[in-house]
Amino acid sequence: MFNILTLNKIAAIGTDRLGANYTISDACDTPDAVLVRSASMHDMTMPESLLAIARAGAGTNNIPVDKCAEEGIVVFNTPGANANAVKELVIAGLFLASRDVIGGIEWAKTLKGNGAEVGKMVEKGKSQFVGPEIMGKKLGVIGLGAIGILVANAAKSLGMEVYGYDPYISVDAAWKLKNSINHANSVEEIYKECDYITIHVPLNASTKETINKDTIAMMKDGVRILNYSRDGLVNSADMLEALKSGKVAKYVTDFATDDLLCETNVVAMPHLGASTPESEDNCAVMAADQVKDYLENGNIKNSVNFPAVSMARSADTRICVLHRNKPNVIATVTGAIAATGANVDNMESKSRGDFGYMIIDVTGPAAEAAKATENLEDVIKVRVIE
Repeated sequence: MFNILTLNKIAAIGTDRLGANYTISDACDTPDAVLVRSASMHDMTMPESLLAIARAGAGTNNIPVDKCAEEGIVVFNTPGANANAVKELVIAGLFLASRDVIGGIEWAKTLKGNGAEVGKMVEKGKSQFVGPEIMGKKLGVIGLGAIGILVANAAKSLGMEVYGYDPYISVDAAWKLKNSINHANSVEEIYKECDYITIHVPLNASTKETINKDTIAMMKDGVRILNYSRDGLVNSADMLEALKSGKVAKYVTDFATDDLLCETNVVAMPHLGASTPESEDNCAVMAADQVKDYLENGNIKNSVNFPAVSMARSADTRICVLHRNKPNVIATVTGAIAATGANVDNMESKSRGDFGYMIIDVTGPAAEAAKATENLEDVIKVRVIE
């Protein structure tokens, strides 16, 4: 029996997939796994029982990922599960960045009570809300992950000339891009060439304040910028200065912060990117499936702090070893197992950054084999799955 702690409401379509062998609760002292959406876990003391955390969404800023790795807790996310929902909002953002639709709606409300004169007043005043069409304009997409690819392809279908930049794009992702998307060789090419720029990268030390006064200075006068990824990717003070000078014509974001609210040419909305029932269902299903596969089989897919390792079962007992990525760890672990008389039937091992993971199917004295690995240098956590 596995105990699952939920820190936010998780769609039942996901938790129902876990089955009868799981107890799911929003109050549990000894969880095997945590399912979470936006709740912050940075001040949470991680129980010794905790093996995995699954974020029903792409971003993991609310989870102490590095701390979890040190404690042998695998952190999963659900990339792509909410991609279509975000894409649709970004496309709406392109239109909001072009014509002052919101300003026009708010102005039209002020005409209430003018009776038959409203039609004439609307015709007379509508010119203050005009803006360009997006067709034929150049859109730069920074980051070609699950969301960026969908945005690029959709914008191309709407008649835009699209430039994509991502130095880390995978082969699978590249296959999903339309052939007519222009490959930018540098992010500077995006800045210099594009009329619209949308950013779709994770927030980390290397991407923090990607959009700032220096990068804005490289851009076209009157550029329109969209940020539906993370607040910290844009320096708000620099953005406001660029808006006041006219260098940036419009800034659209779903990170409504106090400094941006009510500012001219800023469209700041709630963080609605993944706020659709379809997206919440997709994220819940993916998070639950990943946790279930890890708890029952030791397989890791879509972890942000350990490598992806999956292997079909070839023996009755499986030993899973989370370790630091140091020389000779694999040889030391397998040697310790062999010394107990157990036989390694099959194994998979990969590393990612400072950490590694091994799945080892064994025959023979499995309990002794697992115990022999627990106190080895650089081994963080050992699990036995029968």
